[in-house]
Amino acid sequence: MRKKLQDLTIKDAFMFAAVMSDTEQCRHLLELVLEMPILEVDVITEKSISYHPEYHGVRLDVLAEEAGTKRRFNVEMQVKTEHALAKRSRYYHAQMDMDALFAGEAYDKLSDTYVIFICDFAPFASELYRYSVRNMIWETKEPLNDGSQTIILSTKGKNKSEVSIELVNFLEYVGQENDEPASDDDYVRRIQEQIKRIKQNRDWEGKYMLLEEMMRDERMEGMQEGLKKGMQQGQERINQLIILLSKQNRSEDIIKAASDKEYQEKLLKEFNL
Repeated sequence: MRKKLQDLTIKDAFMFAAVMSDTEQCRHLLELVLEMPILEVDVITEKSISYHPEYHGVRLDVLAEEAGTKRRFNVEMQVKTEHALAKRSRYYHAQMDMDALFAGEAYDKLSDTYVIFICDFAPFASELYRYSVRNMIWETKEPLNDGSQTIILSTKGKNKSEVSIELVNFLEYVGQENDEPASDDDYVRRIQEQIKRIKQNRDWEGKYMLLEEMMRDERMEGMQEGLKKGMQQGQERINQLIILLSKQNRSEDIIKAASDKEYQEKLLKEFNL
């Protein structure tokens, strides 16, 4: 059973996107994570990118673009353990680049891109709060300076003395199971207050109900498409079986298979179908 809006926490994708839709909240989080000043940002939540129906599209939790520099930031909340973060990061960077560069533009026009994963699990055995990933030249250990960077955050970090206390407070807040009393941390307290306002806002409630309905329709379409594909594949196997049996003049087997499911499966195995 799906959660109600009142039961959502910052870990839920909808609530995280709702909080980050506030440009100041998003800008402050980016400064906190990247440890550099961020100018005014434009924020898009639940941004879908897909260039071809046969390609794997992505739905980004939060996509922000900095005014002036055009630097782009993708922030993702990862609650379930993900073993392919590196490959996911690579794909997200590629999708963001394709979405940013127009036909005929030179590659040096590509904006810097940052993919940030907030993980409610320990992605690596070292149990750090933050992992900063950049491409480099292996032989010289020099940075490649290709403008792409991935930041992996973890709520299960153990190295408090090596990161800012504000980042630790934020990650510990994300990692808690339920909403706790107002935090002493100013940024966390502002997030808590915004979540409270979102839960009391009828517009946000309507948006959440609409999203749930759309996701339910997507799941139903996916199930129906899967069922249809399965039926088509099953029919193709039967057609191949009939053709092979006909070539061997085994008409009696064709008739028996039509009424005996177990015998039909036996014949399918016989022909490796």
